Amino acid sequence: MKLKNNSLFAVLIFLLLSVLSSSCIREDVSGNTPQANFESLWRIIDEQYCFLDYKNEVYGLDWDEVYSRYSKRITSDMSSYNLFEVLSEMVNELRDGHVNLSSGYGTSQYREWFDSYPRNFSDSIQSNYLGKDYVNTSGLTYQILENNIGYVYCSSFSNGIGDGNLDYMLKEMELCDGLIIDVRNNGGGNLTTAQKLASRFTNEKILVGYMSHKTGPGHNEFSTPEPVYLEPSNGIRWQRKTVVLANRRSYSSTNDFVNCMKSMPLVTIMGDKTGGGSGLPFSSEIPNGWSIRFSAAPMYDAEMNQIEFGIDPDIRVDMTEEDILRGKDTIIEEACTFLKKNQ
Repeated sequence: MKLKNNSLFAVLIFLLLSVLSSSCIREDVSGNTPQANFESLWRIIDEQYCFLDYKNEVYGLDWDEVYSRYSKRITSDMSSYNLFEVLSEMVNELRDGHVNLSSGYGTSQYREWFDSYPRNFSDSIQSNYLGKDYVNTSGLTYQILENNIGYVYCSSFSNGIGDGNLDYMLKEMELCDGLIIDVRNNGGGNLTTAQKLASRFTNEKILVGYMSHKTGPGHNEFSTPEPVYLEPSNGIRWQRKTVVLANRRSYSSTNDFVNCMKSMPLVTIMGDKTGGGSGLPFSSEIPNGWSIRFSAAPMYDAEMNQIEFGIDPDIRVDMTEEDILRGKDTIIEEACTFLKKNQ
């Protein structure tokens, strides 16, 4: 989502001052030692991560307790690789796919936000619906299905989507009885790209959520939430029923896209709960040069609800084993049935 210039400036200034600040909760340490790197990483999260209070409410995260537990595993003679393992485990306590520690050994990743859920997507089965004459352009793959339902698959928001491509695609779909936008397994990308696609489904400016940013090192020090609006596109806009398909691997800016689409009266969200990832990520560095990426600016839906842990669908549908064996996608089939009944 686009940030106002003053909000972005305030966020950047705060993050810079936080890294340089000498007034910390715990005694300052300097130099490239295991203890110094541990203290630095713990402090960055303690002062700048935006979901510590929320995750304490949801699953009892106690960041001070995490400090006590992990500090016992830090020794002056531990190898750099062992330090990376311990620090990676520590940041995974946040249960946040946006929190990644990067080193020469690799990048830590928290995967349980999707590993513990049904996959609810198969690209091989999807190919049965796309056929051989589908169109692939500007990050979108689309086809008009045999039942005259338009099907659009968006695998990523990492690349820009051209306005001309969207105009042409929607023009091709104009006689369809309904439209499916499939963002399953879309791990995110650029918020502005997600917003550009969503803007094709509204005719008026709509409130889609709120955003705030950290104003100090305290866990609850945030700016007053600012409303986030979605403006309608100046190009062709879709005027019929739409179903958005999501699963647990619909994450980050895709989570934001689903949130925007859920605010529209002609759109129904179907499939599984999204993976979440609502915090706008920023990066910092610890003394040994390792980079830490973390969520620093929380985003909410239009009712000020947290969407960090995902957005529930309007209609819950899982792919069944029976359909999978038949080469059918249960979620696509249910979306087509819904659109035919409600055209």
